[in-house]
Amino acid sequence: MTTATNTLVSRKYAKRSNAAEVWHRLKSNKGAIAGFTIIVIILSITLYSILFISFEEVTAINVQNRLQPPSLKHPFGTDDMGRDLFLRTLYGSRYSLLIGLGGVSISLIVGLILGSIAGYFGGLVDDLIMRFSDFLASIPTLLLGMVIVTVLGQSLPNLILAVGVTAIPEFIRITRSSVLVVRNQEFVEAATAIGMSHLGIIFTQVIPNGLSPIIVTVTSRIGAGIIEAASLSFLGFGIPVPHPEWGLLVSEGRNYMRIAPHLTYFPGLFIMVTVFAFNILGDGLRDALDPKLKK
Repeated sequence: MTTATNTLVSRKYAKRSNAAEVWHRLKSNKGAIAGFTIIVIILSITLYSILFISFEEVTAINVQNRLQPPSLKHPFGTDDMGRDLFLRTLYGSRYSLLIGLGGVSISLIVGLILGSIAGYFGGLVDDLIMRFSDFLASIPTLLLGMVIVTVLGQSLPNLILAVGVTAIPEFIRITRSSVLVVRNQEFVEAATAIGMSHLGIIFTQVIPNGLSPIIVTVTSRIGAGIIEAASLSFLGFGIPVPHPEWGLLVSEGRNYMRIAPHLTYFPGLFIMVTVFAFNILGDGLRDALDPKLKK
């Protein structure tokens, strides 16, 4: 065999790192790649709207063009005030994605801290944190979100906070269960033996080795957060008018379902496709990170 052939064979059978192995499995999952592609497209649309679409364009009223059906000039038609629905839908992507990502960030940070403390220390601390989690989980998601927005007022930051708070119990539970699996491993005992602090063990040894289910939960929860934000906006507890958040666009179009159904079709389609993309990407990550699937 030639040197070039030996090199190819060694590359083919070389042991991959954990990250490379996960990426290899993820690439072989057509659903996950499709979801990832859709998310990249949505992010590109959001970036385009930030750079090239102004707030004045999406809020300018032109009564002469009200309730126009989809056409070459207005691909998604116009709303009851003559505003271009295509531009408003593209512009609204920034709100929905920001709410989904921001809400998950809040719940992830709080859930990681409380869940890791509960799982690592156990005992009374565990009981107190889990009872707090059970209390939050016992309140219906939309009801808790409406209470938070009503008390704090309607705004984008408050809506992000509402979405984030409602997801905290889920992250507390998934983090706690991951920590319970990892905390009795040999490397944790070794870290304790060399005198590492509890916080150091939690954040450098325990959490990094139990991230797989947390990562999967993050992707699926982003989609759930977008739906929750759209639901709150639909009920009148979201971002105030005239900001074109997707749920608000659907809410505004419901009064014209008979004569202009396109007002709800296109924003609803964007919500559905975006949530679907995050969900199938999360399923792909779950399969890629599952150690039982390793050959």
